[in-house]
Amino acid sequence: MSIIIRLDRVMADRKMSLNELAEKVGISNVNLSNFKTGKIKAIRFSTLERICEVLECQPGDLIEYHPSIESHQIEQKGKSQEI
Repeated sequence: MSIIIRLDRVMADRKMSLNELAEKVGISNVNLSNFKTGKIKAIRFSTLERICEVLECQPGDLIEYHPSIESHQIEQKGKSQEI
């Protein structure tokens, strides 16, 4: 996957536990854990906004994009396909 979740790093910097963050954000520990481990397909902007508010960070602090090998190979061939 090309999207890397860095929530664990930001939480460690803030010395905040998963349980504490889940409580302050207002979502379940399971849902927050799934986000932290990258096991989700989508996140609501309202949830992302609340996480950023509680952790005093920007969305880019939590989510990083790294091109996948497959995407990189298509770009090198000069094809303009969506993956």
